[in-house]
Amino acid sequence: MTTPSIQRAVHDAVRRARAAQALTEAWPQDRVDDVVAAVAWRCYREDNARRLATLSHTETGLGDPEHLYELQRKRVLGQLFELHGQTTVGTVEDHPDLGLRKIAKPVGVIAAASPATAPSPGIVCNTLPMLKTRNAVVFTPNPRARATAMETTDVIREALADVGAPADLVQCLDVSGREAAEELMAAADLVVAVGGPGTVRRAYASGTPAVGAGVGNSTVVVDETCDVIAAARSILTGAGYNNGTSCSSESNVFVQHSVASEFRAELLRSHGHVCTQDETERVRKALWPDGRTLDRDLIGRSAGAIALAAGITLTAPGKTTTLVLDGDGEAPDSPVLNEKLAPVLTLLTYDHFETAVERVHDILENCGRGHSAGIHTRSPERVDQLADRIPTCRIVVNQSTMTNSGSFTSGVPFTATLSSGTWGGTSVSGNVTWRSYVNLTTVTCPIAERHADETLLFGRHAAAALDDPYTDRALRRHLENVL
Repeated sequence: MTTPSIQRAVHDAVRRARAAQALTEAWPQDRVDDVVAAVAWRCYREDNARRLATLSHTETGLGDPEHLYELQRKRVLGQLFELHGQTTVGTVEDHPDLGLRKIAKPVGVIAAASPATAPSPGIVCNTLPMLKTRNAVVFTPNPRARATAMETTDVIREALADVGAPADLVQCLDVSGREAAEELMAAADLVVAVGGPGTVRRAYASGTPAVGAGVGNSTVVVDETCDVIAAARSILTGAGYNNGTSCSSESNVFVQHSVASEFRAELLRSHGHVCTQDETERVRKALWPDGRTLDRDLIGRSAGAIALAAGITLTAPGKTTTLVLDGDGEAPDSPVLNEKLAPVLTLLTYDHFETAVERVHDILENCGRGHSAGIHTRSPERVDQLADRIPTCRIVVNQSTMTNSGSFTSGVPFTATLSSGTWGGTSVSGNVTWRSYVNLTTVTCPIAERHADETLLFGRHAAAALDDPYTDRALRRHLENVL
């Protein structure tokens, strides 16, 4: 039962959001675009981006402040780049040959759950496509990142006010927690759930249409044909970026036996700490003290902090970015092969490519189904083999899987919400973009009558229909004339 104070806070925010959103319904495209650019610029500015990154790190202890700053700048720029020139007002599709025209309209008030990891980039990069589609959004913050969420929305609201737009288009609840989130989800027109699996499940159970993010656990294959040094650097960078807090950070890597020594050597040169079996066990006990559940106090901490907690002496404590665990012999449901949300990479070796594909499949069936996998290879056939076999929405080739959320070196759309299709328990198969935030009105006009050719459509079954006693007379006569 939701407490009355939470109910009042939520319904007051939704009421104000509806009033603000109603004012945007008639905005022309140029007005929409100007508002989006104003908000993006305010959040991209170095002073604001650095301040929010520092606040986030101070409040949550998660990630790295420099990486949080880079994330915000890159994702804001990427979002704006992809939104620029997109038509989201009026006719967005026109098919005169079919007599069809589609008109975009807002969905209304969106409820969005913001995570504790990278809360400011998450809020900003959800907001931009929602404003582009003339919607309002109310965020419910993760309690661990409440101050950052409030400050981020304040920056956005100031930008809106400066260009004469209603500030209440973007709000953050001043109450947090499960009760507030569930009340908001029930009151909104659409729910966007970014966070843990519990948040996503509550979103789909709210009774409100929802899109959600899937659980990550990016698992990558390195074969003997690839540029091993480039692969090692790319994977290590992704695994350690922002202390591994992204759902797209490399979590596990399968390396072909013949290049495993070279791969490990490059990890060492690139500031990874390759753990012995004993050190792997120490990290396991530190990160999963009960054998299954991640220690919340170590999530998103630096490699040095995790090594200290595990009693491991690093050879380069000030430079080590990632701990590399020995995963050979681990069962698919081992915690060291699950999503870690820490700068920890599990390394396994294989002899035959088909075996590696099967192992990746088994790991993702246990954790990360639908999200992503990757491969470093020079063989297009192996890319196809992995892509055909693995139940994921994304197969990343010769890049860090961090490109999942958008990149200027791939065509993947920038997003704050990486859905995993029905494989991962979500309603969208791929990256959530502005297209998820519009309703479409289809205008249908008459066209010249189309004719369906039974002989073409039914193929070999059309000839068999002549001997079928259930074939009607008119169709039988037609078939006799054309066959």
